[in-house]
Amino acid sequence: MIFRCKLHWMVGCLVALCSCTGGYSFTGASIPVDAKTISIQMFPNNARLVQPQLSQVFTDALRNRFMGQTPLTLVEYDGDLDLSGEITDYTTVPVGIQADDQAASNRFTITVRVKFVNKKDPKANFDQKFSRYKDYNSQENFSSVEEGYMNQICKELIDDIFNKSVANW
Repeated sequence: MIFRCKLHWMVGCLVALCSCTGGYSFTGASIPVDAKTISIQMFPNNARLVQPQLSQVFTDALRNRFMGQTPLTLVEYDGDLDLSGEITDYTTVPVGIQADDQAASNRFTITVRVKFVNKKDPKANFDQKFSRYKDYNSQENFSSVEEGYMNQICKELIDDIFNKSVANW
């Protein structure tokens, strides 16, 4: 008898969960139910120091994140959700100056400005800058670590953008 009651309760919960039509996703994304499409424009690199691959790497990774973790369909323009912006900063500067005026480490920073438009929920719209950095030993040759650090920072920036736009964090 107890087993049958528990089974009925579990089946009832499963039916309720499956029939839920709210904006829920098992990936943690909270997307309006009637939002079906997303457009993600190319993020041009407008930083003073231009890394030629950054614009494409960043934009592709951002698109892949939304395609892999939401049910949205990518469209070229005018999606129910729209992300656009630009890369505004790409720098490496000395930090952690020692007593002999030598830098113990350098800081590599990437900053992007993002404009998010949610046509289904305009209260969720934002226009803000996101910035991430990686400190590295000043003895390291930047050109030998640049690509790996660039990819790491892009992933962190995309996490921030994803969370702000559809995860409500």
